[in-house]
Amino acid sequence: MFGDGLLEALQLLMNWDDEIAEVVKMTIQVSGSATLGSVIVGVPLGLWLALQNFRGKRLFTAFVNFGMGLPPVVVGLFVSLCLWRYGPFGDFGLMYTPTAMIIAQTIIASPIVAGLSFAAISSINPKLRLQLISLGATPWQASRLLIREARLGLLAAVIAGFGRVISEVGAAMMVGGNIKGQTRVLTTTTVMEVGKGNYDTAIAVSLILLLGAFSVVFLLTWLQHKGKCDRL
Repeated sequence: MFGDGLLEALQLLMNWDDEIAEVVKMTIQVSGSATLGSVIVGVPLGLWLALQNFRGKRLFTAFVNFGMGLPPVVVGLFVSLCLWRYGPFGDFGLMYTPTAMIIAQTIIASPIVAGLSFAAISSINPKLRLQLISLGATPWQASRLLIREARLGLLAAVIAGFGRVISEVGAAMMVGGNIKGQTRVLTTTTVMEVGKGNYDTAIAVSLILLLGAFSVVFLLTWLQHKGKCDRL
């Protein structure tokens, strides 16, 4: 069965089936947008949480850490209720669209990026930012230098966020509906093929998913190690 799945995966890649191409394109679109959204939300949140002292910081940090393990089906349910026809955002007609999938996956991945970004920034000497400001740097310049100093940990946060997004299936099916040509991605295609009993096709799609995920993670890891070499 695994051999048949591998052969079918090779055939799909060589022949580049139009249906699979559409699924791969949608996967890249949704996962890429959700990863970008989680970085835009998570990195500033982690930076703010690491640099600011305020009452209730531990409680807020606990909520961020709790969000790192937030069940995707719960997020899918919450987003569905918000985007459904009678929900608060139902007039926008976003239910069963790629946008709904991006919103759900961004919510899922943002706490992971924020938590790991917080850890990366917190690992730097807290006096460094004060020293930079005392030397004439503006708060923005000092924060930018801290981000550069912690870029290895921040890239690890991005990798973790992408890994959570690319492997997500529960919320994607709930808010996207797995509609052919519209919201079907590689993970939901795998679940669908397993449900139909087409295990060889499911294995083929899974291998394509693994190949794509590994390619992106390899690129990010290369950038991470390149940054480490630059520091040395």
